[in-house]
Amino acid sequence: MSEGIHSASETASVSTPTITNSINISRPRKRWGTIVGGTAAVAIGAGVLFQILRPEPAASQTAEKPARSVATSSKGRATSDSSAQSDVLARVNNQTISFDVVAKESVEKHGKEILENMINRLLIQQECDRQAVTVTKAEVEEEIASITLKYKLPLDQWYAMLAAERGVTPAQYQNEVIWPMLALRKLAGLQAEAKVSQEDMLQAFERDYGPRVKARMILVNGNVRQAGQIWEKCKAEPEKFEDFAAEFSADPNTRSLGGAMPPIRQHGGMPQLESVAFKMKEGEISQIIEVGEQHFILKCEGRTEQVITDPKDVWDELYAQVTEEKTQVAVATTFQEIKDKAEIHNYLDRTSTAPAGKASTANKAKSGTGKTVKPVSGTRTTTPKPAATAEKTE
Repeated sequence: MSEGIHSASETASVSTPTITNSINISRPRKRWGTIVGGTAAVAIGAGVLFQILRPEPAASQTAEKPARSVATSSKGRATSDSSAQSDVLARVNNQTISFDVVAKESVEKHGKEILENMINRLLIQQECDRQAVTVTKAEVEEEIASITLKYKLPLDQWYAMLAAERGVTPAQYQNEVIWPMLALRKLAGLQAEAKVSQEDMLQAFERDYGPRVKARMILVNGNVRQAGQIWEKCKAEPEKFEDFAAEFSADPNTRSLGGAMPPIRQHGGMPQLESVAFKMKEGEISQIIEVGEQHFILKCEGRTEQVITDPKDVWDELYAQVTEEKTQVAVATTFQEIKDKAEIHNYLDRTSTAPAGKASTANKAKSGTGKTVKPVSGTRTTTPKPAATAEKTE
């Protein structure tokens, strides 16, 4: 929970509405920053690098395909059927493993994620085609060069770091991260800088350079009565707050530390906690703070010292950071708007979505053969909600 409380303040990265988790490159340390080029990680499946970078369109769902011999037994195991020699991917003691066996297992394990990536890739490309937006190879290379310059790393070292820490190849980075990020920036009309107000700058300064409240925390996931009982114990014996946190807190990250948590900063993403924390005095126990279905109890342990007091000393760096944050939000919103306007039938998930006013066409998901199939248990036909501001993540 401690990470969740401070995720918005510890990073300038804003996640784009879910595209994939395969390359979720956020800022674990200030040194690396946001590897995706100063914006949200938008990894959307493998594409092919052309002079004009664009993902390949999805294959036709209606085209006839030649029958493929399946070298499997009735139990789905590999066989030595000689009719499938052209599809053999491996041979073990004269027993073959066919393409179809591997494909079937791959779809079962990773198909949903890969298909979702391809759907989102195609959505972005369709919108780029509609608005005559292109992202050139030169633009991608220029963006990567600016990133490596920012972190003072040679290009080969940057790619080596991506491969070692994230398992990302140069082609994946260019096509699955940089290309969609640049495409969405253009679609969002953010080829130039996002608008940054004086208020934005001052809030960011308070968040990143202002004093923070040192505190311990007890998180209660139960009802308010349970939280009240714990609060009574804390009020009666405040010197035992650490012991109570270790015994009662539902947050595994802080429980073992007696409720110790990272200092709370202003505009860090948890306004309910912040408004209470910055009014507390050292040694004081807070009232029960309700955030959704969770309840928090804080003990104030003072404040950190503010080292930088004049925003002008860090103005340029802060301006670039705030601009990037606002760009990320606009990019995330743009992508969500693209999804909201699209009609999508996912036959693997057996779900459908449709724009407002066309929901009736998405009431049933149809198989690739044109047969209607019922949604599987636990899934439902949904119509996307209006785009919302993206939540910041660590």
